[in-house]
Amino acid sequence: MNVLYLVAVMPPEPVLSEVWGLKQEVHRLTGSRNALKLPAHITLIPPLRQPPEFEIKFRAALSAFAATQAPFAVGLRNFAWFGDRTLFVQINQPTGIQAFQAQLEAWCATHLPEVPREKRPFTPHMTLATRDLSSAQVPELRTLFAARHFEAEFSVRAFQLFRHDGRSWHVIEEFGLNDPTN
Repeated sequence: MNVLYLVAVMPPEPVLSEVWGLKQEVHRLTGSRNALKLPAHITLIPPLRQPPEFEIKFRAALSAFAATQAPFAVGLRNFAWFGDRTLFVQINQPTGIQAFQAQLEAWCATHLPEVPREKRPFTPHMTLATRDLSSAQVPELRTLFAARHFEAEFSVRAFQLFRHDGRSWHVIEEFGLNDPTN
């Protein structure tokens, strides 16, 4: 049976808890549960299914990639929507994460051809609610989050590999970036 994996960047504290608090607030207001299935994160490689033996190769390739990358900054500011079903925190300094994701995608094309290439353009964001929002709840939620301000910045020093156990996602490895200042 194939295993479900995801590669993402999780922000460090206190940003992790701040965004998690926003996800929980949306859940309390709307009952939306999809976004609570994962901690605050920016998806780099969307969920993919692979045989269990792929994991060793996946981990080794991601570790080798991490060794080639330096830390970079990510800025968050306010909120936006994809259509009427996905509310997210906007990335307002996308250059670093976009370059990082493009390099990861190129690395996978060379070292992990089993990882499918994403067909949609990479739009970095942190999801607060998705897919299970009822259309009746969207106007009020749009108004509420349009009036709010949120801003944070953090340094990306690692990224994470998640595995789904059939019920929830778990970080199975964190890959530290090659930080020449350490």
